[in-house]
Amino acid sequence: MKVRFGIIGSNFIVDWFREAAALCSDCEITAVYSRTEERAQKLAREWGVPHAHHTLESLAADDTVDAVYIASPNVCHAEQAIRMLKAGKHVLCEKPMAISAEQLAQMEAAAESSGVVLLEAMRSAHGPVVPALRSAMEQIGPIRTASFSYCQYSSRYDKWKKGIVENAFDPAMGGGALTDLGVYCVNMLVMLLGQPGSVRAHASFLPGSIDAMGDIVARYPGFSAALTYSKIHDSSCPCEVAGENGVIQFGPVGAPRWARWKKRGEEWKTIELAICEQDMYYEIEDFIAMVRGELDPSLWRQWSGMAAKLLDEVRSQAGIDYRPHAPRPEETRDFV
Repeated sequence: MKVRFGIIGSNFIVDWFREAAALCSDCEITAVYSRTEERAQKLAREWGVPHAHHTLESLAADDTVDAVYIASPNVCHAEQAIRMLKAGKHVLCEKPMAISAEQLAQMEAAAESSGVVLLEAMRSAHGPVVPALRSAMEQIGPIRTASFSYCQYSSRYDKWKKGIVENAFDPAMGGGALTDLGVYCVNMLVMLLGQPGSVRAHASFLPGSIDAMGDIVARYPGFSAALTYSKIHDSSCPCEVAGENGVIQFGPVGAPRWARWKKRGEEWKTIELAICEQDMYYEIEDFIAMVRGELDPSLWRQWSGMAAKLLDEVRSQAGIDYRPHAPRPEETRDFV
């Protein structure tokens, strides 16, 4: 029997989800939610979905929905997910699943109480990438340094400079460089290297707004890892993990498409990944397997928990609190 999905959200990532879901034979989209009836009906017609909802109560009560995919603004995730989980719906929630470890704990408690699955939609956590990289890491000896980077100039930054503030640059929506891009670096860090012993974090803010870029240094026994992320400039730096006997490079960090490694003094060798073009396919397939009890979700829960705690510490050190504020002197100096 297929797992029947309802969808909360309508941005480009939902289009990716729908394209990937079409490749999954055991997945069916049966409902859509939007805040207005007109919008919900419009999306249902465009997507060929039989049920449209403009209240969360209605979606939660829909017995044609087994699971809900949430792709709403970050600050909405916890409330919407908990409501669906309490109604007995499994939840696949876009990254970051919560904007604090406390929120994540509340979501997990609701999932456990209802006996349903809660999974963070982190593309890099599924498919062949992480197992292939972890296997290659065994060949390069003790790790001595690592770097993970995601710097991408955002078209929304141009709009922000014109006074048009969209969710990605809106503190009230939980936007900013850390939650949009840095989260991928943090998740890759914990998936490959585990929880660091300590971190040092810094962020640069748009005047009176949210973090536009930042950096993190994570310390492990015997080495450190550097993370950089930005929504106001591009960078083509690959991700890298280096050991005493060799080095691994791959990218992009959010959804790796290529990887290579070499031992010291030898030539580069390609790490075959064979990634599906619609790479959200892997997270949907894993989620369905978890719903059916065919896959243990504990590893992915562990990764999400470690990342949430690390993100809390980064926000605390960098001063990211999702509240509008008067421009700080350093912000004005850096960005005007």
